Amino acid sequence: MQLALSTWQEVETYLGHSTGIVIPIGSTEQHGPNGLIGTDAICPSRIASGMAEKQPLLIAPTISYGMSQHHMAFAGTITLRPSTLIRVVIDIVTSLHRHGFTHFYFINGHGGNIAPVTTAFSEIYAAIEGHPSHPLCCRLANWWRNDAITTLARELYGDAEGYHATVSEVALSYFAHPEAVKQVSMQPEVAPVGEIYHAADFREKFPDGRIGSNPALATVEDGERFYQLAVDALAEDYRHFISHGAQ
Repeated sequence: MQLALSTWQEVETYLGHSTGIVIPIGSTEQHGPNGLIGTDAICPSRIASGMAEKQPLLIAPTISYGMSQHHMAFAGTITLRPSTLIRVVIDIVTSLHRHGFTHFYFINGHGGNIAPVTTAFSEIYAAIEGHPSHPLCCRLANWWRNDAITTLARELYGDAEGYHATVSEVALSYFAHPEAVKQVSMQPEVAPVGEIYHAADFREKFPDGRIGSNPALATVEDGERFYQLAVDALAEDYRHFISHGAQ
């Protein structure tokens, strides 16, 4: 059930049997020579839809912008300041909490969101401290941080999985949008690795946008395998999450 495609009456009915909601969150940023700029929003959105096929749940509109300041030297990237993203998360949760939602399950597709989003959770908890009659729980589930997914990526790609524009995330985005698959040669095949400090530093050290990866290995078929693993793991995690205090 999609919040954006529902009426307010349907949402009110939903709240009669569940106070949990799934919120995909990602970013709009470069993902190397063949990776889609929307990868980090596409992946959690598709996973959320797959979870909804397994159990009744409500999916909020995807937060498609994230904290991507370090990618701003690459054309097409759009970033929110950390303070802006914190405020966005607080306002979304606060709005939905007012209507009766208590369990907020964020499916995240971008590492740069972790610090701002978890900080937002702390701010939310601090604001409701001392109000036990209004329960509220937030969880950030990073879809790629899953033993089954990391094991499969290692088996398929070894060290070529990399750290940004990873093969697994590009593959999953291709599964979601096979019409957008790009065939691009990589030079070198596997990108170098190293630390980055800011956007200009990123572009200088990794001029094509990859870190340690060879996303030319990504296929729609592999993407479906990562998708199924993510859906299974997160659907079970969500069931466990809402079982603690949710209706």
